[in-house]
Amino acid sequence: MSSVKDVAKSAGVSTATVSRYFNAPEQLRESTRNKVTAAIKMTGYSMNSLARNFRRGKSNVIVVVIPSIGVPHFGDVLKGIETVAREKGFSIMIIDTQFNTMPFDKMANTFFSNQADGIILLGSVSPFKDALSRSNSSKSHPPIIVSCENATPDISNFPSVRIDNEAASTAATEHLIALGHQKIAFISGSLSSSVSGEREVGYRLAMNKHNLPTLEDLITGGNLTIEDGRRITRRLLNQSPRPTAILCANDEMALGSIYEIKNSGLKVPEDISVIGFDNIRYAEISDPPLTTIAQPGEEIGEKTMYQLCHIIEGLEVKSTPSIVPHQLIIRSSTSAPTK
Repeated sequence: MSSVKDVAKSAGVSTATVSRYFNAPEQLRESTRNKVTAAIKMTGYSMNSLARNFRRGKSNVIVVVIPSIGVPHFGDVLKGIETVAREKGFSIMIIDTQFNTMPFDKMANTFFSNQADGIILLGSVSPFKDALSRSNSSKSHPPIIVSCENATPDISNFPSVRIDNEAASTAATEHLIALGHQKIAFISGSLSSSVSGEREVGYRLAMNKHNLPTLEDLITGGNLTIEDGRRITRRLLNQSPRPTAILCANDEMALGSIYEIKNSGLKVPEDISVIGFDNIRYAEISDPPLTTIAQPGEEIGEKTMYQLCHIIEGLEVKSTPSIVPHQLIIRSSTSAPTK
């Protein structure tokens, strides 16, 4: 039976390089990866993953904690996570918390044991409550990384992969201001969320930069649902004068806002412009197509999984957030205000 040494000799590389090929291939040049791939085929080498797991005390299972499987943006992130997980030989176990915390006993059995090699927290709601403090130290639980957003203090110190929410919200608001809007409403996420806070800061920065008023009755927290988008928009429409544009903290609330505006007999964007966040798959086919901030979901998922693999392998990962670029996607839901 061939060994790692046989592969290394055939490829003309070190055994450490072969190990890196299996555990962190993105760190190798493409030419080196091709050499090792060819050597594996020539020698007929097959990793005994079960034996390797016993030696390393690994389960090869990654737990992904998601606040709601129904959030469209999370589907793209999961796709990226799963792509890299398969490449690395990991299985994914998804836990949907439905925006709730979990009992400590369940947390300990699932996370603070050998059932998982690593944990990905996908989204802005921490499921832990006081479980981390009760676990005594980081050595008592697998490596943890946050994907997309870290909104609560107990997970703010973990590595994370996300966009710059403040800069993205500033860009969205600047787009509306450039079109000529002055009375711009902001429908936020939960007011207790640090992500919502960052996006509100971006909105306020843009408004203040252009000497536009940030009236408190134009800023409202929601729960990121279509229903909340509709409910808050109904209240905004009753103002006099009403806002000429609405910035929503996610696309679902933006779609709800568009529906409510049209349901009241007004037009989007002729009467009110609407802009969202996330660029979910429905944004492009909404009526009208939704202007939004695109988060590169698959890229976020891939980078999250790669970083988690590095931590599992004992490699150093920076504690500051890894920022991926956002993009303003301009469609038909925004235009200059009607004079």
